[in-house]
Amino acid sequence: EVQLVESGGGLVQAGGSLRLSCAASGFTFDGYVVGWFRQAPGKERERVSLIDRRDGTTYYSDSVKGRFTISSDNAKNTVYLQMNSLKPEDTAVYYCAADPSFLLVLGQKAVYWGPGTQVTVSS
Repeated sequence: EVQLVESGGGLVQAGGSLRLSCAASGFTFDGYVVGWFRQAPGKERERVSLIDRRDGTTYYSDSVKGRFTISSDNAKNTVYLQMNSLKPEDTAVYYCAADPSFLLVLGQKAVYWGPGTQVTVSS
């Protein structure tokens, strides 16, 4: 069974850090683009960061650039999102998604999605 599972969310104070993990089962991330997205209450889901596992190309939204870092561990078939200098406005449910197409991930139409993990940043 193909699955993506996020972990690492939680409650943290502003200025703190969290590392989210996105683990895949039933397939490998080789040849896939993996993205992180988030949705805050009452807001639309937005792109946060993407990584193309084929060539390492990364993308960051302006709101997280310089604070968040996306990376992957091939051996563990896991993609990480290191989040530093967290702000209350980073509070959201964070989802990972994967698809062989960069454009589909960018357009939030990836074939595989995880159930999400809650990140709450207190002020």
